[in-house]
Formats: sequence, C-alpha cells, structure tokens
Amino acid sequence: MSAQQQYRQKLVSAAGAIAQVRDGDFIIVPTGVGEPPTLLTELSEQRRRFHDVKVGQILAVRKFGYFDPETVDHVRHVAFFYGAASRAGGQAGWVDFIPNYFSEIPALIERGQVAADVVFAMASPMDAHGYFSLSLGADYTMAAVAKARAVVLEVNPNVPFAYGACHVHISQVAALVESSEPVMEVGLPKIGPVQQAIGKYVADMIDDGSTLQIGYGGIPDAVVMQLVHKQDLGIHTEMIGDGILTLIEAGAVTNRKKSYLPGKCIATFALGSQKLYRYMDRNPGLEMHPVDFTNDPYLAGRNDKLMAINATLQIDLLGQCGSESLGPAPYSGTGGQVDFVRAANRSRGGKAFIVLPATAKEDTISRIVPTLTPGTHQTTGKNDINYVVSEFGVAQLRGKSGKQRALEMISIAHPDFRGELREAARRMNLL
Repeated sequence: MSAQQQYRQKLVSAAGAIAQVRDGDFIIVPTGVGEPPTLLTELSEQRRRFHDVKVGQILAVRKFGYFDPETVDHVRHVAFFYGAASRAGGQAGWVDFIPNYFSEIPALIERGQVAADVVFAMASPMDAHGYFSLSLGADYTMAAVAKARAVVLEVNPNVPFAYGACHVHISQVAALVESSEPVMEVGLPKIGPVQQAIGKYVADMIDDGSTLQIGYGGIPDAVVMQLVHKQDLGIHTEMIGDGILTLIEAGAVTNRKKSYLPGKCIATFALGSQKLYRYMDRNPGLEMHPVDFTNDPYLAGRNDKLMAINATLQIDLLGQCGSESLGPAPYSGTGGQVDFVRAANRSRGGKAFIVLPATAKEDTISRIVPTLTPGTHQTTGKNDINYVVSEFGVAQLRGKSGKQRALEMISIAHPDFRGELREAARRMNLL
C-alpha cells in the first residue's frame, strides 16, 4: 500500500481519533505549540467517558477543557514543567507533576518509568516519501513515538517541515486528523531597564564565534537584543524563538565557527511567531532533534565557547538556585537549565550565566538571600553555578570558597539589602 493510500485510510474525524484512547492510558503531548488543539479539544469534550487517563507534557500553552478539577478522575494533566495553563492546578494539587531534567525525559519513557501509551502531536503535511515532521516539538515526543501503542497526528499545513531527527513515517501512525488554523504564536517577553542592564553585562562577556543556548524570558531576550553586532555566533539550544531569529536576520548568527555541527542551528522545540515557523520550513540551516540529543551536557559541551543563559527566581549566598518554585508553591520546572549549565561548564571557553533581577515586588524583597526560602525546589546546585548576573553586576562563583561566594553575591544584591545579607552571612559563619 502506498503512503498516500495509508494516509487516506488513517484519516478520521476528531472523534474517531480519540477512539484510540483507552481507560488508564498515558498520553504524551509535545512541548508548547506542538500540542494538537483539535485532538485535545475533542478529548476534553469526551473526557467524562474516560477513567484515569493522563496527559503528560512540558509547558502546556492552552487551557483546554480537561484542565478541570471536577473531572481529574477522568482525564488529568501531568506536568513535566508548569506553564500558565497548568500552574494554578499544580499549586492547588489537582495537576500532577513529575520532577525531571528535560534531557532525561526520553530515557524515562524508554525505560518505562514514564508511560507512553498514546502520542498526540501536531505535524507537518506528509512528504512524498511518507514522512511527517514534528518540527514544533521533537523533545521527548520522538521517544514516545517509538514506545506508544498508538500515534495520533494532527496534520496542519502551517506546521513547518523541519530537518533533523524529528520525522514520523505514515506506517507508524494509527490515526490522523487534519486542521488548518495558524500555529499559535508566542510573543517575546517584556524587556525593561532592569532586563536591559543585566543583558548588557552578559552580552559584554560573549565573544564573537560563541555558540548560544538561550532560555525563555525577558532577561535572556534582553541579552539577545544586545548581540546583534556580534559576528559568527552559533546556536545549540533547546528552544528556538524570535530572539534567535532576530540574530540570524541581523547576520550575527552564521554557525560557521561552531566546533560541533557547524553550519546548523540545533534546537528541540519552537516557540514564536508565524515568521519563525516559516523560517523553519525546509531550511537546511536548521535541525530539530530530540532533547536527549540537544540537551545532553556531553554533546552540547562539544561546542567550544558555549554560552548558556538561563534565569532563576531566587539564589542564596553559596549559589544554590531556586528557579522553579516560590517557596513550596510550584511555578515552572527544572527544564533544561541544569543540562546547559553543565554543558557550558564542560565546554572549552564556555560560560554558564544565571540571571535575575536583584529584587521583586518593587524592590521590597531581595531575590539574593542567605538561604533559599523553606520549601523552595532547588534547581541548579552550588557546585554547578558559575556566573550570576543582576542589574548590579556579575558574581563569579566557580572555584571560590564559601566566604568568597558570599562576598560576590552580596556585591550584586540591591544596596538596600547588602547590610542584612552581610549580617546573615556572619551568623552563618560565612564572613
């Protein structure tokens, strides 16, 4: 049977596609805009007929009907990383959470520690050889495709066909539906004077020819905006977004000087504008790969001068980062922060930056603290942290003693809090 014949045979209605789901199934959904809205809307409408179905995903971006505390015994969301759609449910306890390093989710699936009975994913139109591209989120989804009983695709002509290890053949697909709505756009975060100040400190420490990993957020994007005049930058990251596209269009990114996979932008998921998605389509200069490839600290660290730029919510005087919770209240997740901090530390000439505003709530709370707030989920540990950057400067911690670290961290705190931080450090015998 030809690929086209298989396609026609497997093309069903949304209700027909949901028939692939059984009670007790664990459904894997890609990161962010790789989530298939037609399939998840239909699952939401039918949710009361199921029992104990779980939907596992990093960074849900739409609050579908199944995000409902009244029906969690039917269909429940399981977050690998909280986003706007799942955060409130996680804080209230009716959305589940599986702690993880982003790079290791495929291994959790392969080893059966996280189930993958069904895959729901957005996909590009099929090519002449019978392949679809899961360009918006190769992440852990490719590992799930290899394990799942049923792979169900939502085929949309607005999804780019990207190169890399992100392809699924029609023979692997149990059912598919078609949709044509534009892929969801996610705009750049707001950048203010604090973000700009932090961005300048970091940008000044990035040399021409460096390879970048850029996390999501106002400060990482503020760094990007100040790199447009650099030369021969490369990209090896988890997320490709419009900030990186800005650097490409400015000519700052050429990928020519990369020591690992030169000539290619490497990423595992996309989050941005229609312009970004069009750029990704059949672009030989971009490859989308599973996250156990992009975020593997050994592989990413093969890039010389790898610059990893990631944000945190709170950090203590020794450099322990709480990047994913507000005290015990979950906010996001570990994501790829630890993966890329370790990759940059391995990289010859690499630098790992943790960035944060010095204060919160209009300068009434210091984000630089003696010890993390009780209950805080520690993300990146003191042994991994190197550069910490606030709007007041740069602290370099790696290779330094506890006393030296405390002095470095106090120096980049808001001046209003430096006195009490020094006193706390003395009580802790750090000074």
